[in-house]
Order: sequence, then structure tokens, then C-alpha cells
Amino acid sequence: MTTKRCEHCRGTLPVLARAHARYCSGRCRTAACRSRQKASDPVPVAMMRRRQWVRHTGRKVPLSVNGGRVTPASSTDPSSWCTYRTVRRSTAGAGLGFVLTSEDRLVCIDLDHAFVDGELRPWARAIMEKLPPTYVEVSPSGTGLHIWGRGSVGRGRKLRRGEAAIEVYDWGRYITVTRQPFEGAPSKLADLSRVIADLL
Repeated sequence: MTTKRCEHCRGTLPVLARAHARYCSGRCRTAACRSRQKASDPVPVAMMRRRQWVRHTGRKVPLSVNGGRVTPASSTDPSSWCTYRTVRRSTAGAGLGFVLTSEDRLVCIDLDHAFVDGELRPWARAIMEKLPPTYVEVSPSGTGLHIWGRGSVGRGRKLRRGEAAIEVYDWGRYITVTRQPFEGAPSKLADLSRVIADLL
């Protein structure tokens, strides 16, 4: 008799498992489902699940696509936000955006003009080296980086230190989402509290 193994962890399936069972537990089934989702989409599941999505124009004006109609969106009006699935299916505007709120502790560190001649500038590389494994993507311009994670800012900040141009937000803003991970960034959100404290 062949021993059946879990398709996720490769452990032995329980003796009383159904004949068509593929996973040893609900946890493995959920993990396998998330792995498949991540393989096809780099955006962290924690962001996908939030109803805080908009589209945006080429000039980064937020757009709502609720009910199939395209109207202006607001970073402070939840009724103008949509699900991730809705904005992914829409072709309105130039791309996707995620609205930051005070309810979920999601933050974004925006590194403007982080590249020169395709190479990461030293100040940006120094920030990247301090990061725990978290989702980072290239900005729409291709010259900046958006670092996504968890934390608290309190009030959005624009920081200028020499060549460094950094913005840090956790509510009342929307940030463009390109779905272009930087250097194989993982599809997960880490606690960025220490990084934010160092920047502020």
C-alpha cells in the first residue's frame, strides 16, 4: 500500500483521511493556497484582503471603479475604494493604488530618486540593508522604491537629507502599486518600526 503524503509539507496523511485528501491539515491547505496565489501575484495577501484599493491616472490622480463607473477617488473616503480583485480587473487609468488608513498599521516608505543609471544610490542601499524581509517594489517611474510593512508614523513625513528624498506614511494617503518586486522581495509585510524610528 502506497503512503499518501501532504502536497504542502510532504508529511504522511492521517490514516482516516478521505481518499481524495491532498493535505494533512487545514493549515497546510491554507498555506498551499497562499503559496499558489503568491506565485502568480507578488502583492502580500495582507494587502490583497483589504478593501482599500483604487486605480490612478498617469498623473497619479486616484480613481474609483466602484460599480463599473470611473469617478475620482479620495484617500479619506472609504466609499470610493474597491477590492483588489476589482481594481485588477479594471483597465481604467494607468495602474493600481493602495490607500493607507489608521486602522491596519500598514505603512509605506517611499524612496524617491533611489536609482542613478540603473544602480541603487548609496543612501537608498543603506536603508535597504537595514530592512527585515518585507515587500519592496519599484515605483512607476522606475527610479524609486516603495517599501511596504507594518508600523506607525503618526503623521506623514517628507525627509530630505543630502541626496536622500524619503517619504513615510501610514494613513490619509494612497500609494501606487506596480507589482514589480525589487531584488526578489518576499510577498510579506514585516514590522518596520525600527527602520522608521531611525529615519524619523
